[in-house]
Amino acid sequence: MERWRGRVALVTGASVGIGAAVVKELVLHGMKVVGCARDVEKIKTLSEECRAAGHSGVLVPYKCDLTNEEEILSMFSHIRSQHQGVDVCINNAGLAHPESLLNGKTSGWKNMLDVNVIALSVCTREAYQSMKERNVDDGHIVNINSMSGHRVVHSADVHFYSATKFAVTALTEGLRQELREAKSHIRATSISPGVVETEFASRFYSQKPEERATAYTQFKCIEAVDVAKAVTYALSAPPHVQIGDIQMRPVEQMT
Repeated sequence: MERWRGRVALVTGASVGIGAAVVKELVLHGMKVVGCARDVEKIKTLSEECRAAGHSGVLVPYKCDLTNEEEILSMFSHIRSQHQGVDVCINNAGLAHPESLLNGKTSGWKNMLDVNVIALSVCTREAYQSMKERNVDDGHIVNINSMSGHRVVHSADVHFYSATKFAVTALTEGLRQELREAKSHIRATSISPGVVETEFASRFYSQKPEERATAYTQFKCIEAVDVAKAVTYALSAPPHVQIGDIQMRPVEQMT
């Protein structure tokens, strides 16, 4: 990770969970991290924690609604003017609504597509353009995917969410191919965790308190820091090594 010291990373969905853990890891390794989310106050608190811990990097909070393309473009413009540009883009932001295929609300489907697929793609495009205009040929784009992007479980609540994550799997491989065609050495990685103990379940099962209470009690879950370590593993690989997809589950998880 030494070669990333002092360079700029963007982490979306940085206020809680996996995003917050990734931010801490990158700041620990001396990177300048722009952390974005709608709830920027939590990122400001996280920034103070990083500073108090004496980490060599710095966290720069930025408020951004990823469902609004203009806000994403403004964020990249701000990064360009204040920090030259992005060297690493961690597309972490994602969400799920329990909307089945037979009875789900269109608004829920659209919201999942807007964040999990469209925003990820816009950030990827803008990050690549930022690297290209500065002749950065060793950048890295990491998509936080899911095991739901590789198999369909027997639960109607997650079928549409799974479709958005299958899209992330395809988008990451498509990105890798386009980068090769462009003769670029920028790398693309997908990281696909299984059950991670975060705030995800409390949001997803907000109307189902019993399922919310047991979501993380069936076995020892992955922790957010485990996913963050996978990010730094991919980033720290030698420049000629492409880590395409990391799939990681709790040992006791069946699917």
